Amino acid sequence: MSRICELTGKGRMVGNNVSHANNKTKRVFLPNLQSVTLMSEALGKSVRLTVSTHGLRSVEHVGGLDAWLLKTSEDDLSLKARRLKREVAKKQVAEAVSA
Repeated sequence: MSRICELTGKGRMVGNNVSHANNKTKRVFLPNLQSVTLMSEALGKSVRLTVSTHGLRSVEHVGGLDAWLLKTSEDDLSLKARRLKREVAKKQVAEAVSA
């Protein structure tokens, strides 16, 4: 499992540990990833995703998973999230046509 957020694309960063003697050694900064279950209101089902805490706050700020997926470009999303976005978009188009 790669350590990348499935919604925001946030991944690891590389930097240096710097000692008191100014010696530099490589280190890795990992994102704070959590496995969460988010509810898709359009599809009426829950989805399990690995999301960074920053991404989770962003989803809540925008107004839910469906709104976040429709707002975000597909370049940052994982394959699982892209498929979910397409399902949500199809469902909303079908609801708009029937209404």
